[in-house]
Amino acid sequence: MNETTRAGYVALIGLPNAGKSSLLNQLLGTKLSIVTPLAQTTRERVVGIDTRDGVQMVFLDTPGIVDPAYLLHHAMAGIVEEAISDADVIVLLLDGTRPPPALAPEVLSTLRKAGPRLLVTINKGDVAADTLVVELREWAREQLGVVPEVISATSGAGVEELRARIAPLLPESPFLFPEDEMSTQSVRFFVAELVRESVFELFQEEVPYSVATKVEEFREERDPLVIRATIYVERPSQKAIVIGKGGSAIRELGTHARAKIERFLERHVYLELWVKVLPKWRKSPLELRRLGFPVPQERQ
Repeated sequence: MNETTRAGYVALIGLPNAGKSSLLNQLLGTKLSIVTPLAQTTRERVVGIDTRDGVQMVFLDTPGIVDPAYLLHHAMAGIVEEAISDADVIVLLLDGTRPPPALAPEVLSTLRKAGPRLLVTINKGDVAADTLVVELREWAREQLGVVPEVISATSGAGVEELRARIAPLLPESPFLFPEDEMSTQSVRFFVAELVRESVFELFQEEVPYSVATKVEEFREERDPLVIRATIYVERPSQKAIVIGKGGSAIRELGTHARAKIERFLERHVYLELWVKVLPKWRKSPLELRRLGFPVPQERQ
């Protein structure tokens, strides 16, 4: 007799910097989603697959919920909405170091309709003040009718308990993907993300938010593996900052990113970076589509 298996999609949602990407990495036991101290690091849906003990959880790490200020934000909001729609289980992550979130009425309405599919979790419990935890618990009970648990995505405290709460909510189903698969996204996607993570770590102010990255060449038959990637910025002044005096900044960025990529791929890499100006790409439907972002039809 075959053992019953469960499989389904789990959306990780919350405000920027709530720790969704850190939680995804902790749940998977490996770094898949990029993490930086800056808010709004995640721009696209990152898919992470965890298969164990007869359960396959397909996690959807999503951009932070924001009040859209320009077209890229609208595209990110669409990604969150789609993940919620696709999900069998929704995990709303609250930042334990901040007061309750001011979620828009339509977001609250969507979450309330999720019923038992919704789990609320307070993250950063290892550094959260007790008074804030109490405040967040009261907010979750009053607004969503859910009693949240406290976890720490960085230390792992409470994460296995969260996994145990998710498992029985997933439908009985054959596995959706091969058991050894970690993600549905390409290696090129994660390489581009690691380059962008390095930009967030090495540059300040508006530069990281104005950057998009795209892998143009990926020649894995070579040793070392040859990768050529383009870093897009919005203004010539930002290009000058990323390149640096005499190319010093781009060399440091290349060294930093190459080390990350080599750890990820577990092989030697030759990384070549180019910087190009793409004016106002965050507000351009055409450029956003070319960079792979879903642009809402009514805003094109």
